[in-house]
Amino acid sequence: MLMAEITFVRSCVLAPGLFYKIEEHLWLRPEADGSITLGYTDVAQTTAGRILVVSFRPVGARYKKGKTIAIVESGKWLGPLRAPMDGTLVAANEILLADAGLVNRSPYKKGWIVRFKPDELDLTGFVSVEDAAQEYENFMERRNLDDCIHCEGYEFPDD
Repeated sequence: MLMAEITFVRSCVLAPGLFYKIEEHLWLRPEADGSITLGYTDVAQTTAGRILVVSFRPVGARYKKGKTIAIVESGKWLGPLRAPMDGTLVAANEILLADAGLVNRSPYKKGWIVRFKPDELDLTGFVSVEDAAQEYENFMERRNLDDCIHCEGYEFPDD
């Protein structure tokens, strides 16, 4: 099986096979059971700094698109993770309750945040990794953002 390659933008990692919402620094991976896994990108973990706390809204509850389903807090940032579509929160990555730094060290693997079962998968506003690379380059240029920083123990998507 041929492995897709990691894409880099200014040393920031974009994992293959995911969909990205650039302005929210969110990635999405459709799962075989119809759910989606959500997490924050490498750019998000860099700009937020050290993630200190992750908390979740109740699992099993239904949420409308745009409602907060998790909150991620760093020393300089507090960000809601919003439901990308109407649906049900089916799982929270509870490991993050004890080790929120996984969002920094492994944003595309162990640091995933929630699994969500959308009523209907709607990828409006999300782009493929190929389009995300150019959009992130433009985004970082507009915001005058530096390269991504990878903390000790950073886990690349192909590790």
